[in-house]
Amino acid sequence: MRVRALAGVLAIVLLGGCVQRQLGQHMTNVAGLVVPLQFHMSNQNGAPVSAANYRGKAVLLYFGYTHCPDACPITLSTLADAIAQLGGEARRVRVLFVTVDPRRDTLSVLKRYVNDFGPQFVGLRGTHAQLTRMIKRYRVSYHDEKPDARGAYEVDHSSAVFIFGPRGHARLLAQTGAPPSVIAAKLRHLLGAD
Repeated sequence: MRVRALAGVLAIVLLGGCVQRQLGQHMTNVAGLVVPLQFHMSNQNGAPVSAANYRGKAVLLYFGYTHCPDACPITLSTLADAIAQLGGEARRVRVLFVTVDPRRDTLSVLKRYVNDFGPQFVGLRGTHAQLTRMIKRYRVSYHDEKPDARGAYEVDHSSAVFIFGPRGHARLLAQTGAPPSVIAAKLRHLLGAD
């Protein structure tokens, strides 16, 4: 019953795409309901990384793309503001930004993009198979919209932030509109308790 209820919450939250929506509560406790952090991809520097590289840190996992007109930059700016409130504890936090548009998000584009938000931000890019595995693992969705006359297109994508504790266990799902102070408070708790 609890899993079914969470599936409903996840479906509503994750279908938000690139449109900012506030859905009431800002955080959902997903401990024991979402699988632990696990992946193999390349970071913005082209180095292979996996979940093991981030053990000992609180991890915020977000799926998006660098050409996103609204949800991605707003969400990442909110996360940067939350991390700034952590002071010295910020060194124990990483935001993993997984591109769902690897065709346009080359390593150099991804690197420029995440560097604008701060040193705690890591761009992740994978092969089609790696991205598909990660999308299925976290039950997120995305699809390319129809290109315009110039070939430009948007990607409709899930917009929630998965928050994992330092041991890699899923703890929270932050919805669009969560204030930086709320995120910072939850991160402080995770860093002290997990």
